[in-house]
Amino acid sequence: MRDTIRVLVLGTGNMGSEIARLVLDKPGLELAGAYGRRHERAGMDLGHAIGLDRELGVPIDTDLAAVIERSRPEIAIQATCSRIVDAREELEALVGHGVHVISIAEQMVYPACSSPSFARDLREMALARGVAVLGTGINPGFVLDLLVITLTGVCADVRSIVARRVNDLSPYGPSVLAAQGVGMSPEAFSEGLADGRVAGHYGFAESIHLIAAALGWQIERIEETREPIIARVRRETATVVVEPGQVAGCSHTAVAYREGRPVISLIHPQQVQPQAEGVTTEDVIEIVGSPSVRLAGSPEIPGGQATAALAVNMIPRVLSAPPGLHTMPDLPVPAALMGDARQRLHDTGQAGQHG
Repeated sequence: MRDTIRVLVLGTGNMGSEIARLVLDKPGLELAGAYGRRHERAGMDLGHAIGLDRELGVPIDTDLAAVIERSRPEIAIQATCSRIVDAREELEALVGHGVHVISIAEQMVYPACSSPSFARDLREMALARGVAVLGTGINPGFVLDLLVITLTGVCADVRSIVARRVNDLSPYGPSVLAAQGVGMSPEAFSEGLADGRVAGHYGFAESIHLIAAALGWQIERIEETREPIIARVRRETATVVVEPGQVAGCSHTAVAYREGRPVISLIHPQQVQPQAEGVTTEDVIEIVGSPSVRLAGSPEIPGGQATAALAVNMIPRVLSAPPGLHTMPDLPVPAALMGDARQRLHDTGQAGQHG
């Protein structure tokens, strides 16, 4: 048995950098390699790329097969994209090389929703190679699905669910902000919705179907709306300036229907610097049932930091899981990785054998 768990990180943007720094901080984990899509970063030491004041001796590689062969990881964390169409090639390469995978691509939280054939193929490949694959993140992956599912566990009956997440986009990079239409004019936002440049939140369908599968509900249809949040004051982050009259974010909602009535409503207004106009971030879940349940917290659970933590904290869970394609409800509940990761993996495996 190795003394450390060798981890390969895919992605050197905001999320990949946060994940890499956390891997470096956790006992029992070893940052074995780094893959990036930006060719201008090829060969750059990862330490400089993720904002450290020292070199790590880990060069960024743009050839995924080569870095897998060189770094020999047990597990990889993919932080390069949101959609399965963009993640597929990397996932297949990792699984094909016998590497366990945690992906923070939003659609990977429940890939059978948008890409059922790919989900079947990936599951079969993971089974054949003896590895486990998981999609996770703060949302989807936790607040508007796993946490909702967990809260229904105290209900004898559930009639409807409304979950709302109001968050601050300020910590995110240009690609996330562009998908929300941040910095656009209202007219450009409307055009972006029409041509697909503005997507709003990736993952509503995945969250809804994850909840429905857990409850045994059949969803008839999902109705989604996306509206621009127009700034009335100037807002500025490290990557964008939003002037009054421009789009500061996107208010995205999804309503799922069962037997002709709405049963799951997910509400997610996202914007940069909401506090500039007196908006308080929060996470709220309301379940109407027997009994009814309400859980609320303010400010929001920070998205970027929490997604990185979930991805790293799930490493022992994924390594001890049976081979195949998993969702968050399939595995033991997440917990902060405070001790040695290799020892946690051993303890988890022992618990699984006797549980």
